[in-house]
Amino acid sequence: MTANGSPYAPHTDTETESMLSAVGADSEEALFDIPDGVRFDGAFGIDPRSEQAVRRLVDRRLDENDDLTEFLGRGHYDHYVPSMVDALSARSEFLTSYTQYQPEVAQGFLQALFEYQSMLVELTGLDVANCSMYDAATALGEAATLATRVRETSGTVVLVPESLQTGCRDTLENYVAGHDLAIETYPMDDGNVDRDALTERVGEETVLVYAENPTIRGTIEEHLDAVGRLTDEHDALFVLGSDPVALALLEEPAAVGADVVVGDAATLGLPAAYGTGLGLFACREEFLRQVPGRLVGASEDETDRRAYTLTLQTREQHIRRERATSNICTNQAWVALRTAMHVAWLGPDGLVDLAEDCVTRARDLADRLDDLRGVKAPVHDRHHFREFVVHTDQPAPAVAEDLEDIGYAVHVVGDHQIQVCVTETNETDVGGFVTAFQEAAR
Repeated sequence: MTANGSPYAPHTDTETESMLSAVGADSEEALFDIPDGVRFDGAFGIDPRSEQAVRRLVDRRLDENDDLTEFLGRGHYDHYVPSMVDALSARSEFLTSYTQYQPEVAQGFLQALFEYQSMLVELTGLDVANCSMYDAATALGEAATLATRVRETSGTVVLVPESLQTGCRDTLENYVAGHDLAIETYPMDDGNVDRDALTERVGEETVLVYAENPTIRGTIEEHLDAVGRLTDEHDALFVLGSDPVALALLEEPAAVGADVVVGDAATLGLPAAYGTGLGLFACREEFLRQVPGRLVGASEDETDRRAYTLTLQTREQHIRRERATSNICTNQAWVALRTAMHVAWLGPDGLVDLAEDCVTRARDLADRLDDLRGVKAPVHDRHHFREFVVHTDQPAPAVAEDLEDIGYAVHVVGDHQIQVCVTETNETDVGGFVTAFQEAAR
């Protein structure tokens, strides 16, 4: 115990006064510029309530939410999460665990994270995967800064599809602002990469080309190998966006020349949260010492038993400070744990079956919608994964509003375009959705 009576505030009054004098401050409060509007005045202004009264209040507020069946996607996907994942991940050993700096007391969690990394390596065909990033957007941003460190190039241009989500674009702009990089876009052709236009845009100034499979509009890219060859010819980094379910079925990123794979791994392990994510990040072994975030490695202890530990930590901010490979100094370990549990529960065959269902469900629903008057589905003459874009003769916002009144939520992506996503969690509502769409699209 310290002089102040708390192990969490170790400075004595004398030490505190000495430090304040050194910086020319009269008090600790003087170190902070807190606007009056948000400064705590000693009272919260909240009337006291009993627990029962609080529960009633919360229930009333929740009852005000719309009860909608979601056919939403565009980066947030709702797959069935088995109860086993909730039960095991909620164990105190996992739920209360902090960063696994002490391997002697964290072997279980470290092994689970090692398994997560191993699963991503197998799915991507690449050599290295980290413990996780915050989300898909930060993973893409980290890939851009990695590109400036691993390639002998004077390039400053990051090429992304014109259809890149606004949130990802905003995050990427924040990342490149401090690295003298510029973001440029390339057009899409019927939902996929316009290869001719991309060829014209890739040049000596290109440091990175980003593509997605499936794309944000649900189309499956058919010529990723051409993108890989093009980027390699110009000594640029080829970064591919995907997710664990799609990776189980679609072309292996390593086979088409991808240097880095990013995306949201929380498509498994979490329901659609529209916030909390799990950024996956995998790359070639030659980039090992430039990988952002944490890595779990396998070794042996003094009795020759297999043991796990955080490895190559000298890359990280808590050790290398301003010379670190990344300013990210934490990860989404608990979410990664849930994803690993979900993948293990599915197994290789179950994961492929789920991925195949993502193709057939989207195709079948598009066929049913296409039979409706005033509707064309899908808009793009491509294969689709989970989702697709629908043309409506009626204005799309009006159609979406009518669908919402009936009880269904969809994305409006154009004046006459709506995007629809179907998975195993809403497939039982497809019949009612088609009937409602027919009424709304008249």
